[in-house]
Amino acid sequence: MSLSLYDISVPAFIRGFGNLSAILKKAEAFADEKGIAHTELLQARLYEDMLPLTGQIQRVSDTAKFVPVRIGGVETVGMADEEASFADLHSRIDRTVDFLKAVDPASMEDKEHVEVVIKTRAGSTTFNGRNYLLNFALPNFYFHLTTAYAILRHKGVPIGKLDFLGKADQ
Repeated sequence: MSLSLYDISVPAFIRGFGNLSAILKKAEAFADEKGIAHTELLQARLYEDMLPLTGQIQRVSDTAKFVPVRIGGVETVGMADEEASFADLHSRIDRTVDFLKAVDPASMEDKEHVEVVIKTRAGSTTFNGRNYLLNFALPNFYFHLTTAYAILRHKGVPIGKLDFLGKADQ
C-alpha cells in the first residue's frame, strides 16, 4: 500500500498542531509564573526582520490549510491574521485542525501531477502536487513550527525536543 499525499501531510499537520498547542500552554504558564507580560512572548522574534511568534503560528496555519486547498481543490476557510493573545492562537490552531479533520482524503488522491502555482513578491513558482507538498509545503510548515518553538525556547520557556516531537503514539 502506498502513501497518498493526504497521508503524508494532513495527519502530520494535525500532530504538529497538537504539539504546538501543548507548547503554547507551557509558554503561557511560564509567563504567568515568572510575571512576564504575555505580549513579550507573543511579539518575540528571533531576529528583527523575522515574524513574531504570532506570525509564525499564522504561517503554520496557512501552510497546512493551503495543502488540501491547492492540491485537492478543497474550499478554503478564511482566517484573518489578528491573533493577539494565547487564547487567539489556540482558537486559530483549533479552527485549522477542525478544517484539516474535515478534509476528505479522496480529494487529494491521484493529485501528484496537479499544477500548483505559488505567487510571491518575487514572482510565481509552478509545482506539481507532489513537489509542492514535499519541496515547499512540508518544509515551510516545519520551518515556521520550529521557529515558533525556537522563539519560546530563546525566551526561556522550559520546553525541549520531546515537546516539539510529542508522544510517539500520537
